[in-house]
Amino acid sequence: MQVISPLHRMPVYQETSHPLGAIELWPLDLRADVPVIYDWVTRPYAAYWGMTDKSLAAVMLEYSNLLASDHAMAFMGTVAGTRAFLCEVYDPAFDPIGRHYPVSRGDVGMHLLIAPAEAPIHGFTWAVFRAVMTFLFQNPAHKRVIVEPDVRNEKIHRLNRRAGFVYQKEVQLPHKTAALAFCTKRQFQTAKQKN
Repeated sequence: MQVISPLHRMPVYQETSHPLGAIELWPLDLRADVPVIYDWVTRPYAAYWGMTDKSLAAVMLEYSNLLASDHAMAFMGTVAGTRAFLCEVYDPAFDPIGRHYPVSRGDVGMHLLIAPAEAPIHGFTWAVFRAVMTFLFQNPAHKRVIVEPDVRNEKIHRLNRRAGFVYQKEVQLPHKTAALAFCTKRQFQTAKQKN
């Protein structure tokens, strides 16, 4: 169990009253968080993340470059004080996906990776997904969330649809065949009321 220390940074999002415990997003700390991320992304369950064969140095470089860019961010998510998920947020205009659809002002891309479960908790992934979407739409500049998961990743497709994403088409990216989907704030709010 990796408990995050609140002493050196502040969360950018907090949902303190959740039955699972506080759900928070923290700015990624390369030194503290990347070794944890490396453990996650190199496990078989994270195959769709595309880093199972990467070294710790390669994963560190990946996130160093991401944080150094001015068009992407990464956040470590915690549930009840324990590292539980990774969220990447990016501007689709600067990403390969932006070449496959007309990017609109207010579009924001999102990637989400849940930590490997020590023991499955019913509703855990949905709680995390809802928190991330709520966080993204708290920014008034974000009008629509874009996702582009691997077409074979059935688990994430079910979750995306549950959150209100509408699938548009399949696109060929350098590293995968992706399913392009979009979700507006209104679509997400409607979906939340149903779940």
